[in-house]
Formats: sequence, structure tokens, C-alpha cells
Amino acid sequence: MTLPLSQLSALLMLMAETGQATNTVLKDRYGSAIDGQLRRTLNEAKLVESHRHGRGFEHVLTDSGWARAAEALREGVPVPSRAGTVAARVLLAWLGATVRRGERSLAELFAPDEVSASTAPATEGATAVLGHHEDAEGRVRAAYAALAARPGEWVRLAVLREHLADLPRDAVDAALVQLNRADGILIPEGNQKTLTPGDRAAAIVIGNQDKHLLAIGA
Repeated sequence: MTLPLSQLSALLMLMAETGQATNTVLKDRYGSAIDGQLRRTLNEAKLVESHRHGRGFEHVLTDSGWARAAEALREGVPVPSRAGTVAARVLLAWLGATVRRGERSLAELFAPDEVSASTAPATEGATAVLGHHEDAEGRVRAAYAALAARPGEWVRLAVLREHLADLPRDAVDAALVQLNRADGILIPEGNQKTLTPGDRAAAIVIGNQDKHLLAIGA
């Protein structure tokens, strides 16, 4: 079944934000938000998960959402032939061709240039991050399981990092990004006034947003 352009556009906006964004961010950057019937439809189809964030919503692109968008791009997306949509047709055609060739995944195409200010590109340390990555993800999962009373409970990154103090920060950040694309969810603290200096220092920047809380599982 063809994915309506309105739904695909919503998925693409979230992809551009590395899979997670608030309606405020989407409105500011793309002039559109995921709300009303569109949000309900995407939630019911399990393509997007939405939760309250202040007075609005924050949305997370699910694995099914990534897969469905890739499928839609492979099939080809009909775009209205108005002059203002030429760029959209070109970009969608390029995305579709790239996905069909299997050169890169959508997650790779929409990956952020920088994970956080503390992980600026450097040749030294890159090998160490790669070497620690697999172990770091397992350690993050284990630390979360020890701290959370149940799957899906929010755990502060400041507390999580204390349990992973022996690992390089770059390795932990890389593991958090991978978890955010898999079964983990990273969100900002809704009440910024409650943040401590430790919370701010422990945050990871994804999609130009500081994330302070992690949940794994449902």
C-alpha cells in the first residue's frame, strides 16, 4: 500500500532530526508538525511513538517507521508537479535510488555530523571508540537494567554515566546513539529548571537537542 505523502513527509522530518524531535522543533525548521489525525495515524501504524512534552508532543521514529519510509522510497513517491516541488522530486528520486542500490541505510544518510560538543572529530581516539563500542553498548544496557526498576523507566544520564566512569565518554556516546536508533529512547528533561550541573554535563546532543534521560524496552 502506497504511503501517503503527508505521512512520508512526517517520517522524513524525523529522519532529518536523527529520529526524534518535538513539534516545536519541526515547526521551526520545516514549517510543519506531526499532530491531530496525522499523529494518531502514525501512532496506530506503529511508525512513530509520541509522548507529551510540555504543552505539545515529542515524536520518536520507530524501527518500523525507518523500514516503511525506505520501502516507500524504493517504490517511488508521487509528488505534485507544481514548480515549487521540483527540488522535492529531485531529492526523493535521489533518496529512492540510493536506497534501492543499498549503498547506505537511511539511518546512515540522516546521521548527525556530530554527536555532541565533546565528541568533535579527531583522528586520535577514533580507533579507541570503535574498539570500545560493542562493549560499551552492552555495558550501557547492563547499567540501565541495574538502575531501572522496570523496562521503559526513565534513567538520568548523569546517574548512568557514574556507573560507566571507566569507559571513554566517546564510546558511551556512540553506544547511546546506537541505542536511540534501536530499542532505546533518549529525551530532554521536560522541566529544565530541575536540571543540575551534573545533568547538563552528562547530556548528549542528538538532533541539536540536549538529551538527559534514557529508557530501554517497553
